[in-house]
Amino acid sequence: MPITLPANLPAFDVLSREGVNVMSDTRAAVQDIRPLKIGLLNLMPKKIQTENQFARLIGATPLQIDFRLIRMSEHQTKNTAAAHMEEFYQAFQEVKDQKFDGLVITGAPIEHLPFEEVTYWDELVEVMAWTQTHVQSTLGVCWGGMAMIHHFHGVRKHMLDHKAFGCFRHRNLAPASPYLRGFSDDVLIPVSRWTEVRQDEIDAAPGLTTLLGAPDVGPCLVEDPAHRALYIFNHFEYDSGTLKEEYDRDAQAGSPINVPVNYYPDDDPTQTPTNRWRSHAHLLYGNWINEIYQSTPFDMDLIGT
Repeated sequence: MPITLPANLPAFDVLSREGVNVMSDTRAAVQDIRPLKIGLLNLMPKKIQTENQFARLIGATPLQIDFRLIRMSEHQTKNTAAAHMEEFYQAFQEVKDQKFDGLVITGAPIEHLPFEEVTYWDELVEVMAWTQTHVQSTLGVCWGGMAMIHHFHGVRKHMLDHKAFGCFRHRNLAPASPYLRGFSDDVLIPVSRWTEVRQDEIDAAPGLTTLLGAPDVGPCLVEDPAHRALYIFNHFEYDSGTLKEEYDRDAQAGSPINVPVNYYPDDDPTQTPTNRWRSHAHLLYGNWINEIYQSTPFDMDLIGT
């Protein structure tokens, strides 16, 4: 939440430049408050696990959140009970006339496919266009972020010769960004992907700013103000045991997989992993929710206009 100060107080400019969330007393006096409507377009096979992960972070603010679960209209999940989907999810075609303060587009385990070969790609293109008129701020996560940056800017995803897998230290490249308020200079973030986007191609696309990046796994968090979007290619939302579940699954199936880097104590998979990213996860999602709160119109009909 912001601190309210007189706009002509010297501390107002000083704190603003440092990235502290300040609001003028005149703006605070006319601000209206209502619940924020946040949608989760869940493309992951384990729907319930993903719901829990994002709801935990999005709900950990003082603001009231109206959390909506959305699915692709024609794609049928094989890993979540039909009754759960029927009771709690709405198809995109059922909600596309509604306005949202925020939308999260999750990752999906289809990295090996070209975007255009994904069965629901055409509808996802419709979703991404819809965000520009019906959503105040969109957060694309992992494959979802790669899909968005490809759609809006032509930035490609590239296959890796081995999976980027583990917990990697990332540098805070924009300490004054409101999305990184409270962040340390370096941050540990879980990574689990077979693809990457490259910093030189992001730099060649006008208007994009990389906020977090790592020397060994590349850019992580990219801001796209023109499309009111953030793209994060790694997984702040992961639970403590998510990388372990992925490692155990692949190891038991005989799939090629390395022990996740810097995850288990002493890199020993017989030990219990330690969560060292939880606090920054809450910071990022809290900052995103707060930026939506500060910018979204009270009258939801004005979103996207």
